[in-house]
Amino acid sequence: MRVLLIGANGYIGRYVADRLLADPAVQLTALGRGDDADVRFDLASGSPGALTRFLDAVHPGVVVNCAGATRGGARELTRHNTVAVATVCEALRRSGCGARLVQIGCSAEYGPSQPGSSTAEDAVPRPGGPYGVSKLAATELVLGSGLDAVVLRVFSPAGPGTPAGSPLGRLAEAMRRAMQSGDGELKLGGLGAQRDFVDVRDVARAVHAASLSAAQGVINIGSGRAVRLRDAAAVLARVAGYGGALHELDGPPGALRPAIGHPRPDPDHAPPVAYPYPDGCGSWQQADVRTARDRLGWRPRIGLEESLADIWMEAACRI
Repeated sequence: MRVLLIGANGYIGRYVADRLLADPAVQLTALGRGDDADVRFDLASGSPGALTRFLDAVHPGVVVNCAGATRGGARELTRHNTVAVATVCEALRRSGCGARLVQIGCSAEYGPSQPGSSTAEDAVPRPGGPYGVSKLAATELVLGSGLDAVVLRVFSPAGPGTPAGSPLGRLAEAMRRAMQSGDGELKLGGLGAQRDFVDVRDVARAVHAASLSAAQGVINIGSGRAVRLRDAAAVLARVAGYGGALHELDGPPGALRPAIGHPRPDPDHAPPVAYPYPDGCGSWQQADVRTARDRLGWRPRIGLEESLADIWMEAACRI
């Protein structure tokens, strides 16, 4: 099976590439903007016609799109997350390769959820920011393309290589700085939010399974369990061996909740502060992952503690 992977250098794309390369039945070709891609092509500015000619030459059986942008203004997000997917869909429609499309979506397409609920694929999407809107528009383009296609809506990916701008990436970096400078306390914001974390290596397994399956439509990829960032921070501190106090900054400006661990030291001391990454998903997100189990035979295997340990191992190397 020949697979064309778009975005192989991204956070998720790197692990998808590793997973596909481990399958001896897969012949992998990477397409992207970087010099190390097998083929250089910018989806945001390239024409569908040019991509069609490449598809006809390579004739892949599956196209996996992991490319996209998570940061930037509305224009940039639309260009890289929506226009780029429109180019892929149009090229596949014009091509004679008949390839299956596996598109990486995001839980930000759903927006905020009711606390305590599990979000299934039939939930009405109400994205809370430009990123979620741009990804939802891409999903709608895929679903309306008439192609053999599936969209994997990935919840909060975690594990090695976690971007510094993600909540867990910011937690790890703030903790690294605190330990490096010998700070006895760490102020953290946004710890009341609860997210469904899924290891990026499990996401790669889901992409592999989706490539081999006949499933279509939208499929959630998550752990099925919401975790409060406060609890994740406590686990990260234990994994890292950080013995200082963790203070939450949630609430009125200047107010501190009780410390996790030890009493607060000198109030004149100014410890590092970590703020949450605004994803437009409100205080709660938890995936209903029954569709992934039933249609892909997929279940998450890697627990959050292992993901956090790997995140910290990378952060600790910078101390």
